[in-house]
Amino acid sequence: MKRLIALSIASGLVAACSPSGTPSEPVDETGSESTDASAAQFTTYDAEAFHATTSVGLAGGGSSFAFSPDGTRLLVSSDETGVFNAYSIDIATGEKIALTTSETDATYAITWMPDSDRILVNADEGGNELDHIYVRDESGELFDITPGDNLKAQFMGWSDDGSEMWVATNERDPAAFDIYAYDTVSFEPVMTFENTQGLQIGDMSSDGRYVAMVQNVSSADANIFLVDLQSPGTEPHLITEHEGNIAYGVYGFTPDNSALVYATNEYGEFNQAWTYTMETGEHAPLIEADWDVMYVSHSRSGRYRVVGVNEDGRTAVSITDTTTGEPLALPELPAGAINSVRFSRDESEIAFILNSSTSPSNIHWVDLETQEHRQLTDTLNPAIDESHLVAATVERFESFDGLEIPGIMYRPLQASADNPVPALVWVHGGPGGQSRIGYSATIQHLVNHGYAVYAVNNRGSSGYGKTFFHMDDRQHGEGDLSDVVAAGDWLRSLDWVNEDQVGVIGGSYGGYITAAALTFHPEAFEVGINIFGVTNWVRTLESIPPWWGAFRDALYDEMGDPATDAERHRAISPLFHAENIIRPMLVVQGANDPRVLQVESDELVEAIRANGVPVEYVLFPDEGHGFARKENRITASNAYVTFLEEHLRGNAPAE
Repeated sequence: MKRLIALSIASGLVAACSPSGTPSEPVDETGSESTDASAAQFTTYDAEAFHATTSVGLAGGGSSFAFSPDGTRLLVSSDETGVFNAYSIDIATGEKIALTTSETDATYAITWMPDSDRILVNADEGGNELDHIYVRDESGELFDITPGDNLKAQFMGWSDDGSEMWVATNERDPAAFDIYAYDTVSFEPVMTFENTQGLQIGDMSSDGRYVAMVQNVSSADANIFLVDLQSPGTEPHLITEHEGNIAYGVYGFTPDNSALVYATNEYGEFNQAWTYTMETGEHAPLIEADWDVMYVSHSRSGRYRVVGVNEDGRTAVSITDTTTGEPLALPELPAGAINSVRFSRDESEIAFILNSSTSPSNIHWVDLETQEHRQLTDTLNPAIDESHLVAATVERFESFDGLEIPGIMYRPLQASADNPVPALVWVHGGPGGQSRIGYSATIQHLVNHGYAVYAVNNRGSSGYGKTFFHMDDRQHGEGDLSDVVAAGDWLRSLDWVNEDQVGVIGGSYGGYITAAALTFHPEAFEVGINIFGVTNWVRTLESIPPWWGAFRDALYDEMGDPATDAERHRAISPLFHAENIIRPMLVVQGANDPRVLQVESDELVEAIRANGVPVEYVLFPDEGHGFARKENRITASNAYVTFLEEHLRGNAPAE
């Protein structure tokens, strides 16, 4: 619930290869000869080199198909041209063929058709988040099957026999998503479920009988409802009756549709996976862990169960053969974390993504019988030596009130007590997001140029238990901001950090915290980089997109209702106190952002300039709330380093 304003700034989707970008000569960041061995052999690379990693992602998931009907190809999304498009990858040869060729709007692969080479993709317009679903036929032509203005569509899944698919759209009511059935010949929609209560749709059973929905009562409390579509006129049935604040969420139906797998934090600090049996109404535990269970999915027959657990900012994935209860045997793989596991239709093969903090995501394939393994993409730009990249570590510090705060540290290879480096506190989106270990071209570019990055998971972040998660409810810009300031103080205490060169950077909610830090703690940081950040909570909360209807009450519960809490919203909004800003700021904004309107950044920049304080403004006319285009990620990364060189490190460009 607290991730409504989350934004992925660090990387696009996940990353792959295109050998552009040229490494510069080895650079001594201090201006004198380095005596550190690792620094002496260190090479810096430009933003073009880092972002030459082509972001890729596997289609499929749920009842979707990543493997083609003949089992020879995988369906993926890739931005190797600079804009996301759908591609097929030949499993035997690794050959990649473009299936869509958009030069403007990001187009993402959803699924193969069950019995043909047609595919489904989705795209919005310029980052406006109004996604439509398109069919690409075998001739290559695209057809919008969800036409309409101000409409948002979401693919829900295939029926068991593959004769129809389900799509949720808000065409009837902008604030509510209904479910429509589409056959695979005419693609004419037939309403299957009218969501008159405006609940959040969690999943639909593959036999078309049940719909699971979530009611977000508050940021800490939720309910799950079931609707039996075979009983016309039946109202949604509450299956999680409870007292007090307990959060529930939907993982999905089991492949045989006999049970719903759901999340609950009723029995401790973390989300556990439980099942609700349709026939008996019995609830039973399925997965209990010492961290949050992120997801539970199954192969199509149900033989294999895939579970992802958020272990201290890392995703730990387990694949279990439910017929034996034993882990699925896999060959030795490169170091990294597995995610996006997809099974072939006969379940004899799997495909998945593997990445680490020094290796962009790659697509892998394994034959489960022979244990043959192939890496189908090679995602790190060959111009970059991986040994020059920095492995992330989990580090903790004691905040202003004694609370232990976790985060992810990227320490430059050239950093030492003899060669202290400037540092940045990186603040995630959310407000309830989490910085996690993984590859980020943007962060590695900063670190490669000698800037330490500490991605703080301040109070209110997800992944560390419900108590920690709710510590900032209706206290935003207070304890969470103080944690960020304390993170900067902690960095200054490290002997390998230059105590006079510490800045703050963040996107979306992290952009808000960045601006708030420079506003309400004006001397806490030397500089700030505000990326798509909220600066006027009054306007932001009053202009919530209509398709957030199912979340609005919970968001207002956490942030405050603008009708009654406007005074507090003004008090924590940097725009209304911008006269306090005395340190340089870089502001980045997408012109099509439906969440943080351009006018917010326009007004903040104008106010800072009125203070006589250095402020730089980068406005992208073809982006929304985040970066969909590679060229813009490169422009932004270059802007970060140029700004930091002048205003944090102090290397002003020559006149």
